[in-house]
Amino acid sequence: MILGKTLENWYASHPLIRDLVALQETTWFNPGVAPAAQALGDVGLTAADVADASARLTRFAPYLQRVFVETQSSGGIIESDIVPVPQLQQALAERYGQALPGALWLKRDSHLPISGSIKARGGIYEVLKHAEDLALAANLLTLEDDYALLDSDKARAFFGQYKIAVGSTGNLGMSIGIMGAALGFQVTVHMSADARQWKKDKLRSHGVTVVEYASDYSVAVAQGRQQAQADATCHFVDDENSVNLFLGYSVAGERLKQQLAAANITCDAQHPLFVYLPCGVGGAPGGVAFGLKLAFGDHVHCIFAEPTHSPCMMLGVYTGLHDEVSVQDFGIDNVTAADGLAVGRASGFVGKAMQRSLEGFYTVSDEEMYSLLALMERSEGQRLEPSALAGVPGIARVLADQQDYLARVGLGSEAMAQATHLVWATGGNMVPADEMDAYLAKGRELLAKG
Repeated sequence: MILGKTLENWYASHPLIRDLVALQETTWFNPGVAPAAQALGDVGLTAADVADASARLTRFAPYLQRVFVETQSSGGIIESDIVPVPQLQQALAERYGQALPGALWLKRDSHLPISGSIKARGGIYEVLKHAEDLALAANLLTLEDDYALLDSDKARAFFGQYKIAVGSTGNLGMSIGIMGAALGFQVTVHMSADARQWKKDKLRSHGVTVVEYASDYSVAVAQGRQQAQADATCHFVDDENSVNLFLGYSVAGERLKQQLAAANITCDAQHPLFVYLPCGVGGAPGGVAFGLKLAFGDHVHCIFAEPTHSPCMMLGVYTGLHDEVSVQDFGIDNVTAADGLAVGRASGFVGKAMQRSLEGFYTVSDEEMYSLLALMERSEGQRLEPSALAGVPGIARVLADQQDYLARVGLGSEAMAQATHLVWATGGNMVPADEMDAYLAKGRELLAKG
């Protein structure tokens, strides 16, 4: 029995679960999606909250520029570029045997400064928000100050009285750990079994305490939460429920709007924007999607991509049970090469807040992610970690469903010929060369087999 129903009863009421359990690549377009003007009210946050987060990041820019040399060219702003990937688009059309009209672009959060992944948005923001709150309360800082003054022995000694804890599959821990340690916090990252060794090693090299578990993400999070509950000086970064993480990610929406405008890319009813976001627990893609909906309204279509072995958000939204259900409940093992996406139970906060804002979900196999990793490198010279490739099949999944989703939302061939498709690359440029070479070798082998 699974939550009071037999597996066969689940298959009868929710037929796609059969495909998920069979680990088949699956696509589902959400019939419950609502106009942005209605759906955004579910979140409990507003454009003013996102603007406040953006202003805070601007205040910290002088500090970041001083402490992290890689942010100097951007003036201390943590942002990634967008690049067209036409050769990849052509290769995908050949691979999937279908026409792929529109223009395919890559959002390179894989190359974000400091920690090299999308988690640099939310993770670093939450640490900065916590540091600002503490410093303001202690009169170490005023809102009018140059925040570069936090790069001092006095500030580091002050923050050294406090602790930060987080549970992570890897990339969030990297962002929290590197940023927290730079400020002077005592940081502990509870890492799940699927976290890469090089990420643990890098964190330790920054003076971060790494606690390793033989279990998955949910256990690491539970242990991080327990540590914080037992220590009043410890701030727990809750990847499942944190509003501050969510807001840090959401700032990306308005920034992308500016980038598209600078590239002379129109986004309106006749020029729709499709964004493909790899999803683990849901905080990062959920926050980004919220920001995108604020920036583009109904002209942006947000699609979440998950591994076939870890379809937690799709399962949660599809059943309407959100964090009440896990993939393990249905015998899905949550074992995937996409370590950043290896999550068995989705964020209930994000699932409930964003369920009417997310147009679709699909799953992709590990073998396909590896193949696409090699195809991306061969066609465009971009090197990404496996989880960052989850968004690549999205353009084909959407265009293969002309009679369902596209027809339902009134997007015909003319609009789709003028559509922009954006793959959100979530990580990769900090992967050690030998590990990247191993990824590529595996991907090339799979490509050669067809």
